[in-house]
Parts: sequence; C-alpha cells; structure tokens
Amino acid sequence: MDFLLHNGVTVLGQWISFAELAGQIFALAVVFLAQRRTLWTWPVQVGATVLLFSVYLSAHLGGLATRQIAILAISIYGWWAWSRRSDPVYGVVVRKGTLRERLAMIGAFAIGTTAMALVLDALNASWAPWPDAAIFVGTLVAFAAQGAGLVEFWLVWLVVDAIGVPLQLSSGLYFSAAVYIVFAGLVVHGWWSWNRTAKQVRTAPSGVSAAV
Repeated sequence: MDFLLHNGVTVLGQWISFAELAGQIFALAVVFLAQRRTLWTWPVQVGATVLLFSVYLSAHLGGLATRQIAILAISIYGWWAWSRRSDPVYGVVVRKGTLRERLAMIGAFAIGTTAMALVLDALNASWAPWPDAAIFVGTLVAFAAQGAGLVEFWLVWLVVDAIGVPLQLSSGLYFSAAVYIVFAGLVVHGWWSWNRTAKQVRTAPSGVSAAV
C-alpha cells in the first residue's frame, strides 16, 4: 500500500497517488453498477474502501478514513441483502421509502453528524470535523438505504457530494473533488432510474417483476 500512496501520476499539474486514483475509479464504478442494481456493486465497493482508507488516513481526515471501515461492514450487509432480493432478469427490487423511513434517515444524519463531529474534534482526528462528520454519517445512511433498496439513498448522496467537493479541494485531493462532481451527475441519473423502476414495481401485477 505504501507504493500506491507514494507513487502516482500528474494530471493537469496536480499529483495523484495511485491509491487515490484506483480508489476513486472503483468508487465511480460502484455508482455505475448500483444504477444497474447488480450484485457486483458490493465487491467493487470493498476494493474502493481498502484503497480510500489509506488515502484519507494519510490526509489526516479521520472521519473519511473511519467511514471506510463502516462502509466495509455495510457492504457485506448490502451484498447479503441484495442477493436475497435479486431477480435473475431485472436485478435487485427497489422501492420508495415510507415516511417513517425518511424521517429516520434525516434524524440519523442530523444526530449522527453532531455526535461524530464532537468526537473528531475531541480527538483532534480531523482539521474539519463538521463536514468530515457529515460525509461520514451521510455515507453510512446512504449505504444502509441502498442496501435496503430505497430510492432515497441517491438523494443522500447528493448531500454528501455537495459537502465533499469543497472539503476535498481544501485537503488538496483535487482528483477526488473532480470525481465527486462526476458522482453528482451519476447520482442524478441513478435517482431517476431507480425512481422509474420503483414506480413500475408498484404498478406491476402481483407476482410479476417489472421490466427495467
């Protein structure tokens, strides 16, 4: 891993480690695969977490580094959950969240961000504890909702992207910031695709899978 962290390429005058480059490419692939509701989403995510953990740890972003560990655990859950709801033709079944589920997501994000920011600040684990914490908690909420097949997880990702771009720029992780911008476009398309599929599933006759 040291080799990947201390060697890299220069793009448009900005140096990018191989670890950051590969990790973010894997992360982009995860969004692409998630749009198509394929089980490959999760093993590719595992690879991204290992690489990005080392990148964020070296950048002294404790929240972003720690979230990779949590993402790894959620990825295992998501892999298991999607395999149980996977259709051999149409992929994993998705749906819109209930009002209670949406409120739970908002509450978890708000309370979790506050608690995590206080912990990061107390431990001096991040130079930007609040946005670092918001990205950490938002990522967990998004992945948990993704594992449950909820359309709203894409909207949580938009919030994470909006916070992540300026934080990555301030940390000197310019390639990661650019990837976050690309994420935003993929997220919007993913939300549209999952929302359309959820409507098809809701209106399909009982016992019949909706075509995507």
